[in-house]
Amino acid sequence: MGGLYVLEETKEIFYLNKCYQIGNIFIYLPMRVIAVRTLKEDWIAYPMAKQALLAWYEEAEEAEWDNPNQLKVQFRSASILSNKRVVFNIHGNAYRLIVDIEYRLRIVFIVWFGTHKKYDKIDAKKISYDKTN
Repeated sequence: MGGLYVLEETKEIFYLNKCYQIGNIFIYLPMRVIAVRTLKEDWIAYPMAKQALLAWYEEAEEAEWDNPNQLKVQFRSASILSNKRVVFNIHGNAYRLIVDIEYRLRIVFIVWFGTHKKYDKIDAKKISYDKTN
């Protein structure tokens, strides 16, 4: 995973980060956000948060986090609650987004989204996924 590689045909040297090799095929695996539909429902419910949620989504999809420390470099205001649970401040901290991240699998699961006021009434460490049909 990651490292310097040489294309035999052209002798071109390049660096692949977060890339897995299967035989002579290289697969790039950025983070994948699960439950995008939940995010869409959230920005319909909270239209003021739409652009901030879209910006967060685009950054998360392009991210290459292997652990919480790498995430904190990109999102300094994020709160790391455990090795996999993270709380992001959205739209100037008016909203909170709770996610679980499986770093090894490169998956971000949307757990909860709401106003800061509603966030103060929940236990962010214990809340479970919003299940949508």
